[in-house]
Amino acid sequence: MHTFTYDALPGRIVFGAGTARHALSDEINALGAQRLLLVASESEIGLARELCVPFADRIAAEFTGIRPHVPVEVAESAREAAAGADLVLCVGGGSTTGTAKAVALTTGLPIVAVPTTYAGSEVTSVWGMTEGTRKTTGTDRRVLPRTVVYDSDLTLTLPAALSVASGLNAMAHCVEAFWAPRRNPVSSAVAEDGIRHLAAGLPTVAADPADSAARAELLLGAYLAGSAFAVAGSGLHHKICHVLGGAFDLPHAQTHAIVLPHVLAFNAAHAPDAAQRIAAALGQPDPAAALHELGTKLGVPAGLRELGLNEDDIDTVLADILALAPTDNPRAVTADGLRTMVHAAWAGTDPARWTA
Repeated sequence: MHTFTYDALPGRIVFGAGTARHALSDEINALGAQRLLLVASESEIGLARELCVPFADRIAAEFTGIRPHVPVEVAESAREAAAGADLVLCVGGGSTTGTAKAVALTTGLPIVAVPTTYAGSEVTSVWGMTEGTRKTTGTDRRVLPRTVVYDSDLTLTLPAALSVASGLNAMAHCVEAFWAPRRNPVSSAVAEDGIRHLAAGLPTVAADPADSAARAELLLGAYLAGSAFAVAGSGLHHKICHVLGGAFDLPHAQTHAIVLPHVLAFNAAHAPDAAQRIAAALGQPDPAAALHELGTKLGVPAGLRELGLNEDDIDTVLADILALAPTDNPRAVTADGLRTMVHAAWAGTDPARWTA
């Protein structure tokens, strides 16, 4: 056993169907909050208000101007809305959580997060904001939510396509945790179990979005994924997706779902133990092929070009990705290798074909 450091992140997790309606008030009370900033998108503010009925008199302000990748102007507006608040309550997906984090980053306000997707951001100390076409990320304990209320009932109305993309985004957190900079035996064990739950829940949710048991599987997998990612850190896959997403405003979850099999194929031969464990969790001998096949069956767009990315755009951001590529990635990242990988993800090429 190698020497390692496991830096466990603090936070309270409340998990179970119906918990948002039955336990959220107690969690707010436990933190002594009296003036809340409620953060939710326009499409979810109705749900958020419903959950806040028991303590509606303590909602000091609402912020609904959520945008993907948290543009700096959105962060500034949310911070202005937080004036006088003593807690941020966010109800929604990764962009909503990210907006709450942007507030906490400069104000130090505690966050209570109620996820409605499988983003995993709610259990990480990672923040991200976009200025122009450049997305900047960082880590800060101030943005880590104090309490997360996981209620699978809140994910039942998430459309199947978005559920699949979000679940595969969580899968990316698990896979990358095996070779991220702060990987360790504990985070790898959490990631491996996360893959099992996600692989079990994804096909069922795609076929029957109302299956509550499968929704709970996905939500548990997403929690484990975020937990592993929070400790292990981000690697090559996330660097690629953050650059592409920030530069071209690509949809976050779908971008991760498309790129993931290609990064796994790129690294697999150079990280055989990780590849074997990922394969075992997926129940398939070739993990990259298994993820590509799973995405195809679940209706994930074949390539980044289907998200609107132009072929010429690849060379535009290649240098930015190279500058961020981790030096300890299992396989050395060169301009040619990176271009081949990203182009394969753009074209939707089967990973087995371009890595052969």
